[in-house]
Amino acid sequence: MLTGAPSRHMRQILFLALLLLAAPIPGPAGARLLEAQGVAAEQELVVLLHGLGRTSYSMGPMKEALEAAGFDVLNIGYSSYCCGIAELGAIVSERVAAERGNHARVHFVGHSLGGIIARWMLSQPAPPPGAGRLVMLAPPNQGSHAADFYAPVAGWLLEPMDELRTDAGSTVCRLPAIMGVEVGIIAARDDGKVDEAATHVAGEHAHVVVDGNHTFIMRRDDVQRLTIQFLRDGRFESPTQTPRAR
Repeated sequence: MLTGAPSRHMRQILFLALLLLAAPIPGPAGARLLEAQGVAAEQELVVLLHGLGRTSYSMGPMKEALEAAGFDVLNIGYSSYCCGIAELGAIVSERVAAERGNHARVHFVGHSLGGIIARWMLSQPAPPPGAGRLVMLAPPNQGSHAADFYAPVAGWLLEPMDELRTDAGSTVCRLPAIMGVEVGIIAARDDGKVDEAATHVAGEHAHVVVDGNHTFIMRRDDVQRLTIQFLRDGRFESPTQTPRAR
């Protein structure tokens, strides 16, 4: 039988045992505690790509909505005055590779030309690693009648415009199908630049039409809600009553 006070070594063993018994079981509460202590939970990254002649500022409302939903967001600006679709796709790919951080999964949301740039990137033999889902807002997947009209006079200024024509030989009409990535398309009923039928693309997983026009589709509450749902679930709910654009 042991007698007397425990030795120093024994006291250390007992202390460690008590710590282990008192340790919380890992779970949601523990994860929140770790996050509060600076150990961030893993999040998914969403890359935003604006349209022709626009800037990343135009995607600001979408960025705010996605961040409020818990996504990390990389809102990329690029010049649509200098380069064609392939060159812009290569530039954006480099930005994504350099700034994706430790995110294991990367989604893409593109407005108009931005969606086509994402489509080019994701259809390449070596697409961005960890590609998740793609939401295309008012995309000219089969070309734009506005590009047909303006390309002869403004194509010298906005270089990708000629590649967005409805002609079967245009870049946008010749891009290969995207493999291994779920594609959701949100079209505007009163687009004015892209016919609804031209927003479809081979292999799309979901397609929905909302009220609104081409230019400000990304500012709509319903579009932001649908985008978030597709990024999470790979599907669209039925649009509800048309909300006021912000």
